[in-house]
Amino acid sequence: MILHSDCNCFYASVEMCENPALRGKKVAVCGSEDDRHGIVLTASYPAKRCGVRTAMSNREALERCPDLICVPPRYDLYLQYSGDVRAIYRRYTDRIEPYGMDENWLEIPGENDLEGKGARLAEEIRRRVREEIGITVSVGVSFTKVFAKLGSDLHKPDGQAVITPENFRETVWPLPAEDLLWVGRATRRRLALRGIRTIGEVANTPPERLRQWLGVNGLLLWRYASGLDDSPVAADGDREPVLSVGHGTTCVRDLTTEKEVWLVLYELAQDVSHRLRRAGLLATAVQVSVRDNALSWVQYQAPLPRPTRSAWELSGAGIALFGARYGWNLPVRALTIRGIRLIPAGGPEQTDLWGGEARCARQRSLDDAVDDLRGRYGAGAVRAASLMNELYMATDRCEIVPLPGWMSRGKK
Repeated sequence: MILHSDCNCFYASVEMCENPALRGKKVAVCGSEDDRHGIVLTASYPAKRCGVRTAMSNREALERCPDLICVPPRYDLYLQYSGDVRAIYRRYTDRIEPYGMDENWLEIPGENDLEGKGARLAEEIRRRVREEIGITVSVGVSFTKVFAKLGSDLHKPDGQAVITPENFRETVWPLPAEDLLWVGRATRRRLALRGIRTIGEVANTPPERLRQWLGVNGLLLWRYASGLDDSPVAADGDREPVLSVGHGTTCVRDLTTEKEVWLVLYELAQDVSHRLRRAGLLATAVQVSVRDNALSWVQYQAPLPRPTRSAWELSGAGIALFGARYGWNLPVRALTIRGIRLIPAGGPEQTDLWGGEARCARQRSLDDAVDDLRGRYGAGAVRAASLMNELYMATDRCEIVPLPGWMSRGKK
């Protein structure tokens, strides 16, 4: 028995909870236009009824809803509320899998009584979150993760739906195909070109044909639509093995020189280095992603001379890769640097026959000391002198928002 609980209009709900004067009004949490993140992150239901939508530009949102109240995001506060909501979920199960900051799957042990026990638990969870936290959640109850998530979308806000093996054809199959998990815009268009517009039509298409059209994901979508998803709900705190560690940002203005690019990469690499150290990993290759001001992406990667987690070495390799590959046809708008092909720290390493070991050991000790100081006294406690210059990076911290939790797909 699986529940999917989704906090309604989460960021806006938290802001209204913190400031009751906003309740019932047209509210949108919006990124900063000065930092070039000027889009709607979430909107209250009164704002949505005026046509305000997530990812819409602030300007368009205000055109549709002139009396819209725009408030800046406060991610630390949202993380706090997210943790408070998860604490309620832990009263029922230790199998809690996040899907972003505001959504979670819960696997309830015991009998698979969806319409009885499942519906009662959904109602109880909704009531406790509403009374103890002050925001609302919608809950879907089902026998698969995919259908539970669909159920939480059916009756919003503060509603619930039960999808059973007996009623899913009537409940789920008439829904648009894009409501199915992992069906994005590109997949929706490819399905629509073949006359497949509902989840039921996905389920009733021969799976081999879907595989021919969409590859292995076609088979996966057919299983989801047919109620055959057997993905387990991860235990609370479980994580996928770390395959790469990266950090990226949209710059507040276009970058036009290699030095400006290096400074941003070096600043981003500070966080990459910290997280590699915390995970006990070393990168054996570096990857740099670049978005130009026409919003086109390119991505480059290359092996590192030696395994490392040093911000200096990662950014140095990153800027060398950028300088060798980027043609400067257009200025740079956004950058990401990523350590890839990770290995555990502390294993055997190829030594430098030309006397570089002492220098690398000193650099590693310096990096560890700086990271320890920043961990104890804050990220700004110790900074490289080069990063004291102007950095054309956003200050609203939207790039550090936790990404959606992984969805274990199990064995197929």
